[in-house]
Amino acid sequence: MKAPAFNYARASSVQEAIDLLSHYGDRAKVLSGGQSLMPALNLRLLAPEWLIDIGPIVDLRRISVESGLLTIGASTRHADLHRSPDIAAHAPLLKDAVAHVAHPAIRNRGTIGGSLAHADPASELPACMVALDATIVVLGPDGERRIPAVDFFVGIYETQLLPGELLVAIEVPKRAAGVRHFFSEHVRRSGDYAMAGLAAEAEIDGDAFVRLRLGFFAVGERPILATAARHLIGRPVTEAVLAQACAALDDELAPQDDHQATAGMRRYLARQLLVECIVSLLGRSDLRTKVVA
Repeated sequence: MKAPAFNYARASSVQEAIDLLSHYGDRAKVLSGGQSLMPALNLRLLAPEWLIDIGPIVDLRRISVESGLLTIGASTRHADLHRSPDIAAHAPLLKDAVAHVAHPAIRNRGTIGGSLAHADPASELPACMVALDATIVVLGPDGERRIPAVDFFVGIYETQLLPGELLVAIEVPKRAAGVRHFFSEHVRRSGDYAMAGLAAEAEIDGDAFVRLRLGFFAVGERPILATAARHLIGRPVTEAVLAQACAALDDELAPQDDHQATAGMRRYLARQLLVECIVSLLGRSDLRTKVVA
């Protein structure tokens, strides 16, 4: 398949990109890494009149740490995230997660902003942003908007980005001392879309969770910050407590059947991931029970 005909504009600054997007509105698409956009064009799933290339904008490809925040430019590539010492020190969940994104060729071209704006519910990075309590920074003709990641994703390939707006950065709170993380996903083959996945971050005091954020992906229309976590916070985690959390998780998920897995299988895998996560974070092998059945 070949992409439909389109016009091409190469933006040299953030303001130029916003001006172009404002002018062309929903007739334009942003080209960043292009790893999701180009296949969609070739399959004729999209047919924009204009592609606005933001690749040349140097300011959008950066990683910095300042005033308690880790800031990641939208055009930062997956491979850059994996290699960055700042990511490893302050958001190691991201370092672990990007190693699961597709294949090296994709990671060398794909960008974090492109992944978040594309909002594939089976993608790893949107769920990481939810788990990390990140803020998505967007710019448009009316100025800047700062959107909590948990609110940014609204449906399958849908976000709060408005026509004319550009995702420019992601802000992640610096990891505090003692914070732990977990990442895992179930795939048929390495590099495939996930059938179910979980990105989590936690603060632990003794044997109890003080804070626990569970970002599930591939089990609904968007990444899900699971409210089931409340059953595990501020109390000793026993098999009964974990079973209660698994039941609550099952109630809040709404997976779909597709060619990868049935809804029932996704629910089962999500419960299994929750158990694996809690066992890993607490170092409690005694919690390996049959609650996922």
